Amino acid sequence: MTRRRFIVLLLGLLSVGVLAACGGSTPAPGEKVTVTIPPGATAGQIAQLLEDAGVVSSANDFVERIVADGEGEGFKPGTYALRTNEEYDRIVFQLNNGPTADAARLTIPEGYAIWDIKAEVREVGIKPKQYQAALDAHQPPTGFLANGEQATTLEGFLFPATYDVAVPADADALVADQLSAFGDNWAAVDMAYAKQKNLTNYDVLKIASLIEREAQASDDRAKIASVIYNRLRADMSLGIDASVQYGAGSWDELTGTDLQSDSPYNLRRFKGLPPTPICNPGLASMQAAANPAKTDYLYYYAIKDDPQGRHWFTNSYDAFLQYQKEHPYS
Repeated sequence: MTRRRFIVLLLGLLSVGVLAACGGSTPAPGEKVTVTIPPGATAGQIAQLLEDAGVVSSANDFVERIVADGEGEGFKPGTYALRTNEEYDRIVFQLNNGPTADAARLTIPEGYAIWDIKAEVREVGIKPKQYQAALDAHQPPTGFLANGEQATTLEGFLFPATYDVAVPADADALVADQLSAFGDNWAAVDMAYAKQKNLTNYDVLKIASLIEREAQASDDRAKIASVIYNRLRADMSLGIDASVQYGAGSWDELTGTDLQSDSPYNLRRFKGLPPTPICNPGLASMQAAANPAKTDYLYYYAIKDDPQGRHWFTNSYDAFLQYQKEHPYS
């Protein structure tokens, strides 16, 4: 190793060490930008173009890292679609493969379960079996315990967002991006109140998934969260049919058999939270789950024909029954 290569490598390791020691983190990728790399551009010139476009925060740091990693010599000219604060591995992958490795866009809506995502990833050329293999190769984030043990499913951790997926698509990279986005967003959730109520991170994520499937109007999220908290405190079953649907393996209308099932996801029959999240919630639902509205509500009912999908709330079972009688759906 040459003296210059050794010094660059040492500086790169030191910069990583300082970042870790200070608890720093890289911002999540942002808006899409276009960067044109001219033929014959040096690694330093490419890095400066990336910095000017906001793809990297420091051209010098980027050069140090690619030199340390033995990258840069194979970067190809052309016009690239990248994102501000782009992940290092994605930048290197794109530049090594050339403009033909542009990214396809995949949108995962809030409230999708894993089975929904498996169907959606076909749009970018990923087969359901490939996506499942990628799921099997990753572990849930640390700090999410189920009955004292680490969670074993990625349900709930595959953050809903729009992703740039390399062409050809890489299922493993997509799952890694989803988990990274979850970590970035979970860091914005204030867990202080939930912890006062003896709820764990995983409890709150489960609640968030219930909210995501139940709430359509944004201002209903915290109210539905309050109903869940109040029912848990009162030792009542939650009675949330979205969980029953998840246990049945479909979002289709429930049957009488479904409602009588012994599935632990049948929250009509069993008290407490479901064994796992029932979908992958967005940030708004996670925040509502950790910080519910302060109400005495125990019941809610979808308002018929409300264009925003809002719910009616009450703390009275008799009032709940009367409202159902006066506003039948059939």
